[in-house]
Amino acid sequence: MGVCGYFVVSWKCLVVLSFRLLFLVPSGLPVHSQGDSQTDNKVMDNITVRQGETVFLRCPQGDIVTHTAWLNRSSILYAGEDKWSVDPRVSLVTLNQEEFTIKIEDVDMTDEGPYICAVQTSRRPRTTSVHILIQVPPTIINLSKVIVVNEGSNVTLMCQASGKPEPSFTWKLLSPSGDLASEDEYLDIPSISRQRAGTYECTAVNDIATDVQTVEITVNYAPSVSEGRDVGVTLGQRGVLECEADAVPEADFEWYRDDRRIFNGFDGMEIEDAGQLSKLTFFNVSEADYGNYTCIAINKLGSSNTSFVLYVQDGNSGSMGMHVHTYTCLLLAILQFLLRF
Repeated sequence: MGVCGYFVVSWKCLVVLSFRLLFLVPSGLPVHSQGDSQTDNKVMDNITVRQGETVFLRCPQGDIVTHTAWLNRSSILYAGEDKWSVDPRVSLVTLNQEEFTIKIEDVDMTDEGPYICAVQTSRRPRTTSVHILIQVPPTIINLSKVIVVNEGSNVTLMCQASGKPEPSFTWKLLSPSGDLASEDEYLDIPSISRQRAGTYECTAVNDIATDVQTVEITVNYAPSVSEGRDVGVTLGQRGVLECEADAVPEADFEWYRDDRRIFNGFDGMEIEDAGQLSKLTFFNVSEADYGNYTCIAINKLGSSNTSFVLYVQDGNSGSMGMHVHTYTCLLLAILQFLLRF
């Protein structure tokens, strides 16, 4: 029997059509045809498939086919019913006079590239080639970590993602909500203020899917103390001075009477700190407690202070006022009665 119309088989070979002969070349060499005038070559439309899906490769047969094979860029997948590929994802679907179809399950980026169906018929050899394109959903692979900076610093957030087609990016400030946004993988925030602290969201999107991740920015700043409010307390009663400070990190508080620092439990006074608020409580105000007090809020970036006055509030002032009002009303009534005569 002549060599025309036969496959000559060898390990790790690629089928090449040349003058109606199917020659074998070592694995890894490019598949091409010789003698184009004697070989039918057809290029099919690209097949686009998402990562993880199954792709079907269909090759029309027709006439009287003596040999047929599916090849990828580096090896033979199937030669007729004989499976050459060791990849369990590759399998035969249909082989008859009409078509030769194989499938590749759970496709990945490594499956992307050209595939060729080589057919030897009783008339002449032909090839059908197709290119598989793999689409991959975006995955954020590199995101800025939690950022802690001092107010006034320059900040750059980075968000990088893999995917095909190449993903586009969107940055926005979530909490507190704001107008700060960007359509780039980098977000630059010059001279950041405390109002720009919060949760930032990066969104990577392509034609396939969307991936979203967030990063926190903490902005440190020196304490700012609210103006102190003087408090009047009746002798022997309970009195409270309250000091509120806005700071990041939270401030530590110190209380002073004139130039002398007050400690918790000192002279029956109690200091209670809770977040941004510090309270100095007098449980039984004495004459010695009246006077000027100072609250100082301190963190690593600075300090701020405010002053208070604890003053005497007469316990009978309310009663006396009522008596004066009653006496005035009575006096007016007497005058009106006398003027009638």
